[in-house]
Amino acid sequence: MGNADKAANKLQDLKGKVKETTGRATGNKDLESKGKTDQVKAAAKDVGEEVKSAGNKIKRLVNP
Repeated sequence: MGNADKAANKLQDLKGKVKETTGRATGNKDLESKGKTDQVKAAAKDVGEEVKSAGNKIKRLVNP
């Protein structure tokens, strides 16, 4: 996983946390839900990048 991807995913997660917290504090369920969605998307991207990285490591081991 590249540093740029990690940073983008962390930023999306942080934005999601801010939206969720703001939504909860103001009673805005829609904003709270969008924040949770952003956090899930960031986590899914992290997993996807990890799977891709693992696949590349396996390729290098199989085909040195």
